[in-house]
Amino acid sequence: MKKKKRICMLVLTAVLAVSGASCGSQADLSDTSKEASATTKEANGQVYAALDFKDQQEKEFAEKGLIAAPENLELKDETGKVIWSQKAYNFVENKEAPDTVNPSLWRNTQNNHLYGLFKVTDGIYQVRGYDMTNITFIEGKTGWIVFDPLMSTECSKAAMQLVDKELGRKSVKGIVMSHPHVDHYGGIKGIVSAEEVKRDKIPIIVPQGFEEHAVSENVYAGNAMGRRAGYQYGTILDKGPKGSMAMGIGLGQSTGTVSYISPSDEIKKTGETRTVDGVVMEFQMTPGTEAPAEMNTWFADKKALWMAENCTGTLHNLYTLRGAQVRDGNAWAEYIMEALSRYGKEAEVVFQSHNWPHWGNKVIGQYMENTAAMYKFINDQTLTYINQGYNSDEIAHMIKLPENLEKNWYTRQYYGTVAHNARAVYQRYMGWYDANPVNLNKLPVSESAKKYVEYMGDTGEILKKAQKDFDKGEYQWVAEITNVLVFADPENKEARYLCADALEQLAYQAESGTWRNAYLSGAKELRQGTTSDNNLKATGSADLKKSMTPEMMLDYMGILLDSNAAQDLNLTINLDFTDESKYLLTVKSGVVLYQKNTSSKNADATLTMPKAGMAAILGKDEAAQKKAIKITGDQDVIKKLTEHMVEFEYFFNIVEP
Repeated sequence: MKKKKRICMLVLTAVLAVSGASCGSQADLSDTSKEASATTKEANGQVYAALDFKDQQEKEFAEKGLIAAPENLELKDETGKVIWSQKAYNFVENKEAPDTVNPSLWRNTQNNHLYGLFKVTDGIYQVRGYDMTNITFIEGKTGWIVFDPLMSTECSKAAMQLVDKELGRKSVKGIVMSHPHVDHYGGIKGIVSAEEVKRDKIPIIVPQGFEEHAVSENVYAGNAMGRRAGYQYGTILDKGPKGSMAMGIGLGQSTGTVSYISPSDEIKKTGETRTVDGVVMEFQMTPGTEAPAEMNTWFADKKALWMAENCTGTLHNLYTLRGAQVRDGNAWAEYIMEALSRYGKEAEVVFQSHNWPHWGNKVIGQYMENTAAMYKFINDQTLTYINQGYNSDEIAHMIKLPENLEKNWYTRQYYGTVAHNARAVYQRYMGWYDANPVNLNKLPVSESAKKYVEYMGDTGEILKKAQKDFDKGEYQWVAEITNVLVFADPENKEARYLCADALEQLAYQAESGTWRNAYLSGAKELRQGTTSDNNLKATGSADLKKSMTPEMMLDYMGILLDSNAAQDLNLTINLDFTDESKYLLTVKSGVVLYQKNTSSKNADATLTMPKAGMAAILGKDEAAQKKAIKITGDQDVIKKLTEHMVEFEYFFNIVEP
C-alpha cells in the first residue's frame, strides 16, 4: 500500500511539473509589480462617493499645536541602518491618491505623516511620528513624567532630544507605561538608564500584571509573532504608492534596539492616584481591552484624559494579524463608557498613545461614544449571528458597521477590520471549530492542496481559468485557488506570479493598512522568495528575558524543548538558585514540569546558580554556563537538557510550504 501511494505521488508530481511548464504566458505573469487594474480603479473611485472628503477635522487635529519638526526625519542605529523614516513617506505630501492606494488610506497616511513636537494642553506635550507610538511628556515642578517611551531606544532618544531643544532640558521624574506591548516600553533606555532609575528612585508605573504579559506575549510566542508582525507592519516592503502606507495607528514598526526596565509600581484598581513631581494622576484599570493589562489616566487639574490605546482614532483589533490573545469587545466598550462617566463631563482634551488628540467636550463625548459603540456592535452582532447558526467565515462576510458609525473618519478600518474582529468574537466564544465534523481533523494544507490539484486536473487549465477570473476582477478567488497550486508545487512560477498579482490588486483596494501590508508582503515573497534580511527586524534585547521569573524561564524551556524528539528524556534536577527560591525541575518524557520550594534527594543533579545561570542554559551559552553554574551529580545534565532545545528560524515561510 505504501509503495502504491508513493508511485501515485511521483506520477502526480510529474503531471504538475509538466502541466505547470506547459501553461505558457497567458498574461504578464512575472516577478514585477503591476499597475492598478480597471476593477481596482473603479473600486477606489467609489470611496470618494462613500466618504465626506471635505471633512477636515482629523487633519486639523493632527496639525494642531505643532511646535517644531525637522524638515526630514530619518533615524539610524549605530551601524547606519535606517530604523525609522518619515522621509520615506514624503511622496504623500500635497498629492491626490494614486490608483494603487485606497483614497481613505491615502488620507490616513497623510495625517500620520504630520510629525514633530506638539502641545496638547498646558503642561502636556507629545512627540508624534517618531515611531509607531506617541511619546508623551507631562511637565512636573522640576522635570518630566514620560508616558509610553516608544519601541526603539534610537527613536525615544531622538524624541527626547527634540523636547530638550524646544522646551529646555529637564530630567525624567517618572515613567508610566500604559500596557505591555513592546511599542510602549521598548524605547525606555533611550530616555533613562537602569542605573538612573535606581539612583534617582524614578518610579516606573504600570497596570497590574504588566510584566507577566510583556513576557508571555513577547517571549513565549515572540519568534512567530515577530515574523507575522513583519507582514502586518510591512517591514519587508518599500514605501511608495505601490508599497507600504500607514496602518491606522502609525506609519509602521521601527526596527531599532528594544530595551526593558522592570516596573516598580503597579496600579491595582480604578481610582488609585499617584503624585509624581507635583503632578496628580488618577488611574482607570481597563484589563482585557486592547491588552490584557492596560490603564487610562485622568489629569483633573488639566481636564485631560489619557486613553492609552483604548481610543485610537481608528477601528482597532480584537484580534491582531501578528497574533495575540483575543480581546473582549464588550469589555472594551464598557471601559470606554466608564471613562466617559467618570471624566467625560469635565474633559476638554482626550489624548492617546497613537494618532492625535481630540479637543472640545462635545467632540470628546461623540468620539468616545462612537468608539465604544463600534466595539459593542461587533461583539453583539456577531453573537446574534452565532446564535442563528452562522460560522466564522459566513459572519465575516455578513457583518457591516451601521452607517452612522461607518461614516466617521475616526472609526474607519485602517488598522483593525470589522470582518476580522467578528472572527475574533467568534473565536472568543466558540473557538476555532465550526461544528462541522468534516473540519475536526483537516489534512495539512500541503497534502490537501495536492489532492485538490489531482481532482481538478491539469494545472495549466486551472491557471487559464484563474486568469479569466482575474480579468473579471475576482481577485480573492484567484488568490485562493492559485495558492492551492503553490502549496501543491512551490516551484510553479505561473501560479506564484498570478497569486501575487491577485494579492497585489487586493492590496491596492484595501482601506486597512495592515491588510494592504499583508497582501503586498505575500505578493513580494511569492515573486522573490522568503527574505532572510536581518535588517528588516528589530534588534533584540536580553533585558526582557533577564527580567523573567524562574517560573517564566522554566515555562519558556518547555516551549524550546521539542518534546516529541525528546520523549525518551527523563531527568530530575534540583535548581538551587542563589538569588531566588529553590525549584525541582522534572523532565518526564520530554515534558518540562517544576515545583517551587521543593527538592529531591534522588535528583540526577543539583545546579547551584544565580537566575542568570538559567538564562545561560536557555541561550545555550556554554561559556556563561561554566562561569555561573556549579553542578553536583551528573556533569552532562545540561547537555542532555539542551540537546533537544530548538532554535527558532525567524524568517519561516508563510505563503508557501
